[in-house]
Amino acid sequence: MEIIARTDRRRKFSDAEKAAILVEADADGVSVRQVAERHEIAESLIYNWRSARRQAAAIASEALEFIPYGAIITTGPVTAPAVSEPQKAQRPVSSSMPSAPEELIRPHPGTRPGAIDIDLPSGVHLSVDSYVNEKALARVLRAFRDVS
Repeated sequence: MEIIARTDRRRKFSDAEKAAILVEADADGVSVRQVAERHEIAESLIYNWRSARRQAAAIASEALEFIPYGAIITTGPVTAPAVSEPQKAQRPVSSSMPSAPEELIRPHPGTRPGAIDIDLPSGVHLSVDSYVNEKALARVLRAFRDVS
């Protein structure tokens, strides 16, 4: 009986190393198993890298969609407001409200990087910042366009 105990740490592969291994695995007449054994990695890791490469290519090939809505009227020169140093957020010790998931919390509460204010012809004022979900904003603008 042989007991194999792994004491090695996880290896980190650079993007260049991953690309080289994927090129090797994509070559004709070579199996993923052979490449995995040669580099002493799991076959599933190569398949995961392939999947991630396909997903990245699909996202990169999606065209950005601009949604024309109305005219932009400027009354004078636009100056950017001075942004103060972000303050550390003080979290309440106890609250009856459940806390928001980490990905929904702004990294710098109070500041609005990339703030955009939109005044629609219907009188609605829409204000978003760089944390807005583009697809959700597109749905909101389409809904307002359909209503007016």
